[in-house]
Amino acid sequence: MILGTLNAAKDLGRVHEIALILIRYGFGDVVRRLGLANIIDRAGKVLHWAEVEELAHLEPPARVRRALEEMGPTYVKLGQILATRADLFSQEWIKEFTKLQDQVRAVPFSEVEPQLLEDLGGEIDDFFSEFEREPLATASIGQVYRACLKGGQQVVVKIRRPGIRAIVEADLRLLKQLAEIADRESIDLRRFQPKEIIHQFTLSMRRELDLAGEGRNSERIAASFSNDPVLVIPTVYWQLTCERMNVQEYIDGIPARDLVAIDSAGLDRQQLANSGADVVMKMVLEDGFFHADPHPGNLFFLPENRIAFIDFGMVGRLTEERRAQVIHLLQGVISRNTSQVVRILLKWAGDAPINTESLTTDVDGFIDQYHDVALKDIDITTFITDLMTLLRDHHLMLPPDLTLLMKTLITLEGMGRQLDPNFNIVQVASPFMRRALFKRYTPDALLKRGWEGFSEMMELMTELPNDLHRILELARRGALGVRLEINKPEWLGKELDRVVNRLSVSLITSALIVGSSIVSTVEGGTSSFLGLIGFVGAFMGGIWLLFSIWRSG
Repeated sequence: MILGTLNAAKDLGRVHEIALILIRYGFGDVVRRLGLANIIDRAGKVLHWAEVEELAHLEPPARVRRALEEMGPTYVKLGQILATRADLFSQEWIKEFTKLQDQVRAVPFSEVEPQLLEDLGGEIDDFFSEFEREPLATASIGQVYRACLKGGQQVVVKIRRPGIRAIVEADLRLLKQLAEIADRESIDLRRFQPKEIIHQFTLSMRRELDLAGEGRNSERIAASFSNDPVLVIPTVYWQLTCERMNVQEYIDGIPARDLVAIDSAGLDRQQLANSGADVVMKMVLEDGFFHADPHPGNLFFLPENRIAFIDFGMVGRLTEERRAQVIHLLQGVISRNTSQVVRILLKWAGDAPINTESLTTDVDGFIDQYHDVALKDIDITTFITDLMTLLRDHHLMLPPDLTLLMKTLITLEGMGRQLDPNFNIVQVASPFMRRALFKRYTPDALLKRGWEGFSEMMELMTELPNDLHRILELARRGALGVRLEINKPEWLGKELDRVVNRLSVSLITSALIVGSSIVSTVEGGTSSFLGLIGFVGAFMGGIWLLFSIWRSG
């Protein structure tokens, strides 16, 4: 089932490794249903289906999380992405997914050095006056080293782990096939839209593998804040940066999680919390391009209450239309406009079948919770959790760009509350939302949208005669038809084939036994010989049948 999509010889080892991990954590039936057991059998591997599942006492969310950790960096990253999908998973699953961390051993410098020299195009001493061989930080995709350029600039050098791309690509091929099988064969899994999740995850992983892309992200945000003295973005040294290596300015600041050091340096915690939120709100609501992982490890505080952001590997993008939808959703909740909220949720749902009447009733109840609550008094974490529960109950799915936004807002509010217990992100965001709404309804903006809509309508009207002509031409030639697709479960057909084969062999074996017994009772040399051949055939058929049943588990 999966072998056709994988690069067989190259990926079979990885498939075998993942299958054994799934079996060890009690998901042997999943492996069998997905056809992985047959692939491993063909490769000469043996799966011990009767192996004692020592971890069976764990709850399913914990077992899945442990299995993802053991399967490696790609699956840890997938779990971290799933942790943002509160619209799909209940809180017990989200809580387990949030525990996933990049717990990987550092690659020895002796293994990293050949790749580093290749990317530099020379010796380390030709470019750096100092280069520490012990990594400053280690993650699943790369390792970070401190260094000093010949010109005296202190820098960090992020190097992609050798061989990581081949591993990630093999995992992505497998995940794509698993998602297609899950979407095709399981109604329960189909509502999680596995193909869309894996598609977005694939794009995210490939972007993260490109360390030069991280530099482009940071420069785009730096350009937007070029006149803002509060935000500091590390300078990228492009002459030394490529897909596998990123060299950027070293930020010597106080980590955001070190509250004691922040107080000792005389920094204003309340101002830092509000300034950080201002920066992110501008990225989200005005620029539509934002740092999607603003946790304390990626923020440093500098003298004069300045803030430095690092690690732009994960960024979010919001179109102007999407930003307007988010603002209108909040506005609809505050103004108790149920139809406005439902309309936006239905836009987000796409083509999914929805019970609109039931959704409207539940949205009305959701809005009631915020009756007479001022915008500045809304707890964003509670608001998002309630909204995700509503979406999950109606099998609605957030667009991928919004899941990153929700994750960013929750992370930002948590960090802000660490710095200032009275911090409220909605209160900080209110002026940005008002400005965004005002900007959307200025005469220039209205004229621009009106002209775009008029242009699209005129283009549609211009093309309409040609489209009608093509349809009529197809009908005249008898080439116009309706195609009906019925997806049949492929695994069920194969299982039925196996069952029918075994039944056929069983019947033939039984007939040989009965027929040989009858022939053996007839006197004469030929009859005895024929009876013996029949018994031998029955014996071989029985052996094949027993082996087939044993092999299938």
